[in-house]
Amino acid sequence: MTVQNLGHGVGLRTQHFDRVLEAETSIDWFEVISENFMVKGGRPLQVLDRVRRDYPVVLHGVSLSIGSTDPLNKHYLTALARLIDRVEPAWVTDHLCWTGVGGHNAHDLLPLPYTEEALLHTAQRVIEVQDFLGRPIALENASTYLSFAGSTLSEWEFLAELAERADCGILLDVNNIYVSAANHGFDAAEYLAGIPRDRVWQIHLAGHTDQGSHLLDTHSCPVCDPVWSLYRQALLRFGRVASLVEWDEDIPEWEVLEAENERARQECANALRASDLALSDEPSEVN
Repeated sequence: MTVQNLGHGVGLRTQHFDRVLEAETSIDWFEVISENFMVKGGRPLQVLDRVRRDYPVVLHGVSLSIGSTDPLNKHYLTALARLIDRVEPAWVTDHLCWTGVGGHNAHDLLPLPYTEEALLHTAQRVIEVQDFLGRPIALENASTYLSFAGSTLSEWEFLAELAERADCGILLDVNNIYVSAANHGFDAAEYLAGIPRDRVWQIHLAGHTDQGSHLLDTHSCPVCDPVWSLYRQALLRFGRVASLVEWDEDIPEWEVLEAENERARQECANALRASDLALSDEPSEVN
């Protein structure tokens, strides 16, 4: 699958429906939570149809539960496929996690053990989902707060190998990398270095909250300076990748969100411009 760089986008949230519909914005594209639109009718679908006429849209799910041991939910996949046919998204994403077991939904993004057994299990399920939908998907690294003693791989090794085995994409959340690195004590730069360049379709940016004993991924505030720094490092490795600002709690006025998106655009331009200048300053070989 050829993945287009969509530019810089934000999540489409109900608080901003009217503003997005009433006038042009500086946003390049919108990401929507798939489950919020997997319905038969109503205003959200009507809004999505109108937004889709003017902007590219990406579907981002939270309930695929790709790492669960429960059978894949075919009713869920059928509803998702119906939404895909309606929206014709640029691509479809979900999370590398599990959200329930035994038919019970925990409504949370729960971590996997990073083992060969879990890798084999998850890769097969990704392949089955992609076959069902008739298209590849991308999976996002979730923020985590505990780890399994039995893990034999790092998170980035697991994610990179999963993308290769299942032939899927990666939605790289740099805020989640920063949060998990702080919580578990690993090197965020090592994480970036372990992700294959050709698998990253999209980057997420978001704010988090310092709880003292740990960082909590809340999407409730602006992106902090260390995460902007990690974003610049990611751009130097992966190039100009579609990037999105998430803001899901304490959602601000539209102008604040739009300004955060513009900050992402400028950070990207500055990072890649500096990279180009550095390359142009390198001495060339003379024969």
